[in-house]
Amino acid sequence: MTVTPSQLGRPVGADGEQTRARIITAAMRCVAEAGFARATIREIARAAEMTSGSLYHYFANKSELLEATVDEMDRIALPRLRAAAARSDNVVDRLAAVLDESSGLMRDYPDLAGFERAMRAAGHEHRHRLKKSGLKALRDVITEIIADAGARGALPVGTDPRAAVNAIHALARGLTERAASLDPDAYAATLDSAKGLLRGTLFNDGRQ
Repeated sequence: MTVTPSQLGRPVGADGEQTRARIITAAMRCVAEAGFARATIREIARAAEMTSGSLYHYFANKSELLEATVDEMDRIALPRLRAAAARSDNVVDRLAAVLDESSGLMRDYPDLAGFERAMRAAGHEHRHRLKKSGLKALRDVITEIIADAGARGALPVGTDPRAAVNAIHALARGLTERAASLDPDAYAATLDSAKGLLRGTLFNDGRQ
């Protein structure tokens, strides 16, 4: 359901879309830095340079705000990841391109990795309160790539597509986890190793 500015009680003269975007950016930063529990509405409002009362004109509560933040990042990430996946027909190249684009998203949104990690942790702890605990775009695109690979006969006979998606998504999520704690050079090396694992070039077992 689309909520109109009048329903939100938006202050007269405020630019609703810009203010909403500022609140979402502040929420991402606060959750990434302080964690789910300590990122209070008061702290988020302060980071967005507004009062808590003004923030409540846009979001009814913290859960609604953080779910909106997840939705916004999915909205931004999904077309970028799909565009990266479309650059090749080769399944491994497509997956590697998606990992590269995911890395690009984290460069463009420096708080994304920390936010994603904190929201996943909160989802495990507060599953009854949170409808959305983490980003879906990455898993959705990986699922699309694996489904296409299966349709083209690029998956070995007997491979469970869901298991393949789970394994690759676990790798991608692990990269996100490391992005929240590694310096840029160390993360770049980790990303290269992950792509080497996908391509089968990470190890040299002596066979020609």
